[in-house]
Amino acid sequence: MGNFLDEVKSRRSVRTFDGNGLDEQTFNDMKKFADEVTNPFGVKIRFAFLDAKENNLSSPVLSGEKCYVSAMVKKEPHADEAYGYSFEKLLIEAHRMGLGTVWIGGTMPREKFEAASKLEEGEFMPCMSPLGKTAAKMSVKESLMRKGVKADSRYDFDKLFFVNDFNTGLTEEYAKEHGLYEALEAVRLAPSAVNKQPWRVVIEGNKAHFFEKHDKGFVNENYDLQRIDVGIALYHFESQLISEGKKAELTTEALSIAVPDDTDYIATYCFG
Repeated sequence: MGNFLDEVKSRRSVRTFDGNGLDEQTFNDMKKFADEVTNPFGVKIRFAFLDAKENNLSSPVLSGEKCYVSAMVKKEPHADEAYGYSFEKLLIEAHRMGLGTVWIGGTMPREKFEAASKLEEGEFMPCMSPLGKTAAKMSVKESLMRKGVKADSRYDFDKLFFVNDFNTGLTEEYAKEHGLYEALEAVRLAPSAVNKQPWRVVIEGNKAHFFEKHDKGFVNENYDLQRIDVGIALYHFESQLISEGKKAELTTEALSIAVPDDTDYIATYCFG
């Protein structure tokens, strides 16, 4: 396995595609991978691959796409985090296979995508992604959208990561001294809804406690998009540690750390 962080750095959200569909081999490889995707929460995530023309599907923020993948989950404990973890795992694999992707949570005709995905009783479909080869040139629409959400900017380490409590920001120097720089950088560069970066991580010895910092407008009665984002961050942290030959075990704990009002504890990685 190569360095996961290198894969994260070489990937970007793609909204302009070359107008061609997936070849049969790539499609079958993606479908096989999707069937085998798991997450540490043991929550079942179902994927559906959708032909744009066959299902009369499109999105106002995309162009040139011929295929999508959607992901469904039923409501249960840790469903949102598991959803983010599993879907990101699939989209990283798509990147390895030379495909462009982007998380889409709102800018789509949701009912049409849900119908095409054959939503089952009790299932929800928070997000989908196009799948295809990236166009040689980014559309004007995509360029403007990336500028609008400041797609290439991220918070500094000490705004996202902390040592022992939320009062002590964790610096890049600290991360490097403690062998955590690349794992935390993989988290820092993870995609999130409107680039809000809602994850916060408190390092306590050989434990990384993950939290969700809430912004208004990302929660509905069925799912929390920012909790899904934290699931993406969990996948990035674990994958980078594993690519370094380290262990990462996910648990949930009763913490004694004082937590800010707008922040919720999600889970903890024990690493080494």
